[in-house]
Amino acid sequence: MKKKPVMIFLALAAALAGLAAVRGQEKAAPAQPRNIVIFVSDGLRSGSVNAEDAPTYYSVRTQGVYFANSHSLFPTFTTANASAIATGHYLGDTGDFSNTIFTGLPEYWGGAFGKPPGTFTPYIENDAALADLNSQFHGNYLNEETLLSAARERGFNTAAIGKMGPAAIQDVSQLSEVGGRFAMPQTVIIDDGTGTPDGAPLAPEMAAALIGAGLPTTTPVRDQPTGNNVTPGTKEPNTRQQAFFADATTRAVLPMFKKNGKPFVLLYWSRDPDGTQHFQGDSLNTLVPGINGPTSRAGLKNADNNLKQIMDYIHADPQLSANTDIFLTADHGFATISKHEIDAEGQVTASYSAKCVYRDIHGRQEVNTGFLPQGFLAIDLAHALDLPLFDPSGQIAGPDGKKVFEPVDPTIAQQTASIRQYPAAGNGLIGGTGRIAEHTDARVVVAANGGSDLIYLPSRDPDLVRKIVNILAEQDYVDGIFVNDEYGIVPGALPSSAIRLVGASPLPSPTIAVAFKTFSTDPKNPIMTGVQISDYNLQQGQGMHGSFGRANTFNFMAAIGPDFKKHFVDPAPISNADVAPTLARILGLELPSHGKLVGRVLREALAGGPASVSFSHHTGISASSSNGKKTILMYQKAGEQVYFDRACLASGAGKSPRAKCP
Repeated sequence: MKKKPVMIFLALAAALAGLAAVRGQEKAAPAQPRNIVIFVSDGLRSGSVNAEDAPTYYSVRTQGVYFANSHSLFPTFTTANASAIATGHYLGDTGDFSNTIFTGLPEYWGGAFGKPPGTFTPYIENDAALADLNSQFHGNYLNEETLLSAARERGFNTAAIGKMGPAAIQDVSQLSEVGGRFAMPQTVIIDDGTGTPDGAPLAPEMAAALIGAGLPTTTPVRDQPTGNNVTPGTKEPNTRQQAFFADATTRAVLPMFKKNGKPFVLLYWSRDPDGTQHFQGDSLNTLVPGINGPTSRAGLKNADNNLKQIMDYIHADPQLSANTDIFLTADHGFATISKHEIDAEGQVTASYSAKCVYRDIHGRQEVNTGFLPQGFLAIDLAHALDLPLFDPSGQIAGPDGKKVFEPVDPTIAQQTASIRQYPAAGNGLIGGTGRIAEHTDARVVVAANGGSDLIYLPSRDPDLVRKIVNILAEQDYVDGIFVNDEYGIVPGALPSSAIRLVGASPLPSPTIAVAFKTFSTDPKNPIMTGVQISDYNLQQGQGMHGSFGRANTFNFMAAIGPDFKKHFVDPAPISNADVAPTLARILGLELPSHGKLVGRVLREALAGGPASVSFSHHTGISASSSNGKKTILMYQKAGEQVYFDRACLASGAGKSPRAKCP
């Protein structure tokens, strides 16, 4: 008998509940503790790596282990995957569901850093926002031990250097506030905020090491213009800031670690190629070349130069080289932004939000005619539900003089001092009064995140959940819907547990996660020419991630060092959740767990490990929504561990599921 869709995804959810912490027979940890360098190349697509643009990455890929079937976790965002790299847990356990989330309380509600109450949807690529989350959730919002924390507790030197937010997440419990300021961390944290009130302070020894190396103790400001709908963005990579991070690593941090003689775990988080791909000005309002132009390639070269500088330092010392493992990963892939076309045939969006005209307070048209504005999902949902919309990122004086969140009305002629036409950061509070209080009275909260958005229902109304799913299934830019398991079977959607968004985290789990449409401009090279609808403030032709297309889930991963095989291509699926368990095994560290959604040790990649591990491909299919649409999920399994390739929303008739969701 043919299995019904309900049975298919119930079986999928049951299979995903298993734990795949299989111990292998690879060599035991060496008597002398290893050193570990984790180099994260933000937004690096596996297909970008070649001998010309990225010779250092290419060398590691060919000389060490190349993970040819690698995966980002969905949502394919930075802090989400940073939490997985840090802990080895999937997002249902870490609670870091995306770069922008809903925590249940306004940001800084407790008065952290002397700041007044802020948004209900904080953007957490920010040290103060992370410290505030820690204050709300028992000093460590991830609720799981990180690799750096475990190493630090065992006497290792530890450092997290690079992009603000994901770097500090590697030992996030070290971000705390005392008397309106950051407390002194025990791990070295050097990021965008270093030397300013926005960043964790440097220990005197570390500050002296920077000064002794002729380096500043304040991070240079990133200088890359974003552009707008009529002005191209940057034509230069983030060279100056990243040169400081690389110099700090090789001229101050590593020499200090070497001098004191203790083993170390160091993570370097390169903002490029991500930052340059986001802001590049090579393709304003056009999908070609998109993120494949010369500026993006320069951003990749910039990151490659940083990697080379760090590896050259290590290899210059034979003892250090012989005892240091280097693991390369990327938090996610990337795609070119579309705000207009929704498929490769050139069909354009017909959504309500794209039919409005958006002008700034001076009357300049900010969004091209027929294009999606930032916050399109919040606007379209509010319109379909016939409820008022408020911007949680903006506050104005209310009738009684108290602050309230700014109302949003896309139908007015232009933005005013008290009414926006679209949410400033895309987030939305739908329904309620817009009041600022400990708990929102909104019926629906939208956390906008680029290639996918998160929807929360504070009222937990099951009828409203089903209504919203039907609305989403009608939108021409939607490409996959996942609903929290507490609502049971919802036609048109798969359960959130199918993608491991339900676990042990104390943070509110999204009620609905919605992925936006993806396609490609070249069917012969679909991953490298990926395009996605994006709920973000960048323009068509610039770059974004967050979707559930393979262009976003296929990140670059490789490893080299004494504990890894040489000249080995690993065809098995792996993900960012596998990094910490593998490196913990090498270091002989135990990572205690609250949750069970953990990655696996990459036994097949380790010296002395098995030649291969078996894996298989699978498809999960939801029941049909009211308009006949089904969410289709394609994934792989190695043992009971799961790896997510692609999800889409497709009609029930015609081609096979895999053909509908290429």
